[in-house]
Amino acid sequence: MKRRGNQGTEAARRKRPKLEELSDATMESTGVRLSMKDARYRMLAVDLDGTLLDRSGKPHARDIAALRALVAAGGIVTIVTGRLFAGTREAAELIGIRGPVACADGSHLVDAESGATLQHHGIDKNRSDVLRSALRTHGLATFVFKHNAIVHDARGDAFLPYVQMWSNQIERTEEVWNHGAFRSGDVTAVVALGSETDVTSVVTHVRNNTLPSLQMATFAIQRLGELWGFIARADSVSKGTALGWLANHHKCTVKEIVCVGDWLNDLPMMSVAGRSFAMGQSPAEVKAAATDVLPETSAQGGGIARVVEEVFGVTVDE
Repeated sequence: MKRRGNQGTEAARRKRPKLEELSDATMESTGVRLSMKDARYRMLAVDLDGTLLDRSGKPHARDIAALRALVAAGGIVTIVTGRLFAGTREAAELIGIRGPVACADGSHLVDAESGATLQHHGIDKNRSDVLRSALRTHGLATFVFKHNAIVHDARGDAFLPYVQMWSNQIERTEEVWNHGAFRSGDVTAVVALGSETDVTSVVTHVRNNTLPSLQMATFAIQRLGELWGFIARADSVSKGTALGWLANHHKCTVKEIVCVGDWLNDLPMMSVAGRSFAMGQSPAEVKAAATDVLPETSAQGGGIARVVEEVFGVTVDE
């Protein structure tokens, strides 16, 4: 890592609470408080896929144990992810998060305990209509994200294993272009898959026929061969704006937040957080943006546990 700050780690470890001392039965009554190594930081924000979760979508036990111990000791832990809340809830429950989490790259802020929407930045109807027209013209496999649900039609059947990581609430319809979720506006996001040529054509069409306030990104999907992806969301929201909202909710500043991520969509929160950690497998531009680079990858696990120990002074047994 760029910064380790491990001096005295063994001595400090002997003084810290172990996870078994902070079980579910004692979470509320333990009275344990953080003896942080760096008192500047009050909150930990973690990404899911590629950070807390491995490629199969599973977390490592040590990382979950560390986050649970941090919560039990009075620390603030939240999730900031590209997933919808339906695909986030299980991780939030495993960690024991009771406050808000940020989903859909900051487009949807949700109370983790009740599932209630706290804030939603959707694509309005005018821009949704332009998207519908462009995607229909080029015949891309289209997935409409609306709060917790993903809607698709037969064109998307082959790609369900790819999109299911975002949400387990999936609805198949006859024609996605005509579904009420798309026609009504206030869409959380739209994801479409196709050839590079078709994806590029859709982006050009939308940019030529809509006003600003729509952010779009295209990307190659290596696991799907030659396929390219496209995602559209409301403009002016990101994981960075989500961190600002979460800081305000918890009555702290973004500089008192530590974040952990692995991909390009994590750059906005890394740019505003007080301290940021990139996973070991992150691309070069993400590592360059972070204040620290973890040696652990999401496949190995243990990176988040390292952050919890180094920054917040809470450790769990191997």
